[in-house]
Parts: sequence; structure tokens; C-alpha cells
Amino acid sequence: MSKIRRLFKALGPGFITGASDDDPSGIGTYAQTGAIFGFSQAWTAPFSFPFMSVVQEMCGRIGMVTGMGLTRVVKTHYAKPVLYITVALLLIANTINIGANLGAMASSAQLLLGIPFIFWLIGITVITILLEVFVSYPVYARILKYLAFSLLAYIITAFIVKQNWGEVLRSTVIPSFSMSREYLFNIVAILGTTISPYLFFWQADEEVEEEVQQGKIRHMGAGIPQVTGRDIHRMRWDTVAGMFFSNLVMFFIIITTASTLHANGITKIETADQAAQILRPLAGDFAFLLFAAGIIGTGLLAVPILAGSASYAVSEVFNWKEGLYRKFTQAHGFYGVITIATLIGLLVNFTPIAPFTMLYYTAILNGLAAPPLMILIMLVAHNKKISCGNCPPPFFSGFVLMRFL
Repeated sequence: MSKIRRLFKALGPGFITGASDDDPSGIGTYAQTGAIFGFSQAWTAPFSFPFMSVVQEMCGRIGMVTGMGLTRVVKTHYAKPVLYITVALLLIANTINIGANLGAMASSAQLLLGIPFIFWLIGITVITILLEVFVSYPVYARILKYLAFSLLAYIITAFIVKQNWGEVLRSTVIPSFSMSREYLFNIVAILGTTISPYLFFWQADEEVEEEVQQGKIRHMGAGIPQVTGRDIHRMRWDTVAGMFFSNLVMFFIIITTASTLHANGITKIETADQAAQILRPLAGDFAFLLFAAGIIGTGLLAVPILAGSASYAVSEVFNWKEGLYRKFTQAHGFYGVITIATLIGLLVNFTPIAPFTMLYYTAILNGLAAPPLMILIMLVAHNKKISCGNCPPPFFSGFVLMRFL
């Protein structure tokens, strides 16, 4: 038990960031992937893992060694127009994601408990805002860690369903390709969902939040913290664990829907909760229960992170006071962006456009917006004046990627 407690304590921003990537909107994208293409895109999970790990480690280390969020670092040293466009896209994409996630959670809760959708939608929105605005950072970080384990539901579900493990292994190890528009669009959507810009901003800022909590700096952007080799080692393994967990869950969602929905000719779904509902007659009540409950748990994890990452970025653009360690009275702008983005996300559910349709194309937009931001991140990571003036060896694993490119 003491080992489990030590392991849980070692998990931090990297693990939470990875888990938040499997939000209800991501679950919907992965479920649709399995439904449409069967096992043929299962290879995307192991393929994206090393890229996620390298990029997120660079983001985490940038935050650790500079004591600043990603937006503030890039704004200080690189082309501002590119950053402003990226932040604008981030805010739009995150708000739509928030709306889709709130809708998926409310629909799942309605499926499980039968109370009207509007009750759950408003209730979950209010709870999310109250937690993020009024709960202290140490308590809030613990809550997020507990919610991350709700993703285990999708791993368990995959083993409840009958699987053709030989075909699963073959499709995972030997990638298959198609030049069809639908196939290529879905690959971009998967990459936009797994390697999302909001993850970059969130992890960098949360590493700085940890340093404020530990007393290494007074507040975000207040100075250069002292970073040890042990700190870097902890962050690296925390990040790798989070990205591995994220991709593992993604993999099991794809094969679960491939072996149930696709195998029974069901190739079109609109939302994650719809996938859970369709799964019920095919895989049984227990699989349905786990799948639907997982949507609620992951949504409660992801919505605050989507709103928070957008707020960090906007606050750093306008030089507002930021940070979950601050009280509402100390950071009106920061908490205002969180609240407004969440409330607009709620309103997305009342538009005539299906949230999943908006979400799917937002994922594609993320897939197109992420590369220029990744280039900026690698430039920062490779600039020793910014990132390595106060950091111990070994250098960024991102250096390996830079040399490879």
C-alpha cells in the first residue's frame, strides 16, 4: 500500500495532461475511428506515443527551467503574430471542445440515471466552474489525479468484449494506409486529438504551478527557479507515464468499437455517449456502464484543463495575473476567461450544428495548427539561452528530434 501511495504521489502534471487527452471528445473520435475503419487505424496509438512524449517533455521542461508558461516564453523570444494566431485558434478550439464534452457528460449521466439532459448540463457546468475557481491548487491537483483513473474503465471494457487478438496485433504492428479522403481526414483528426495544442500550454504552466507550490518561485514569471537533475528525472517519467496511459486508453477504445460496432455493421456515430448506448446490446450492460461512466469521469477531468489552458495562454498574452494558486480576487481576468469559455461551451449545445460535427473539424484544425507551434517549442527547447541556462544534464530529449529532423 505504501508503494502505491508513493507512486500516486509521484504522478503530477505529466500524468494529468496525458489523461486529459482522452476527454469525451477524444473518446468520440477514437470510437468513430474503430466504428468506421475497424482495426485498420489501431497503429496510430503506438505511432503517436513517442511524438507526444517528446513534445510534452519539452513543454514541461520549458516551464520548469524558465518559471514561465509557454505563451510568455514564446512571446518574449519569438514571432508574436504566429503566437497570437495560435492562441486565438486555441481559444476557439477549446471552447468547442468544452461544449462537446459538457454535452457528452450530460447525455451519459442521463443514460445512467434518467434525469433530464438540461439538468445535468447546467449542474456539471456549475460544478466545473466552482471547482476550478474556488478550490485551492493542491486539492484541485489531487482531484484531477483521481479523475484520471476513471480511464481504466476503457481498458476493462476492452477485455469484457470478445476480441480477435491476432487481428488486433497484426493491425497494430503492420500499419495499413489508404489515400481516400475519409481515411486521411481521420488520421489528421486523430493526430489533432492526441497531439493537441492545449496539452502544450497546460503542462508547461502546471510545472510552474508546482514550483510556486513548492516555494521555488513566488509567483508565475517571477524569476528563474533552481531545477535539479532529480526534478528533471521526475518530470520526464511523469510525462512518459501520462502519455503511455493516454495512448493505451486510445488503443483500447479503438479496438473495443472495432470489435463491436464495426463488426456489426455500425459505422457511424455522432457522440461518445451514443457509442456507449450502441455498445449496450452488443457487449452487455456492464460494458455499457463502464463506457458511459468513464465519459463522465474523463469529462470532469478534461473540461477544467481545456478552460485552464486557454486562460493561461490569454492571460500571458495580455500580461494578466494568472495561476490556480491565486484566489479569484487576485486574478479576475484569468478566472474570467475560464468562466466565460465554459459558459460559451455550454451554449454550444443549443446551436443547430451537431457538437460532434464541430468537434471533428476542430480536431482537424488542431492537427493543422499544432505543427507550427511544435516548431516554436523545438526552437525554444534548442535555445540554451532560454531553456538550458539553469538546467542540469541530460539535455532535452527534444534535441534528438531536432537533429533527426
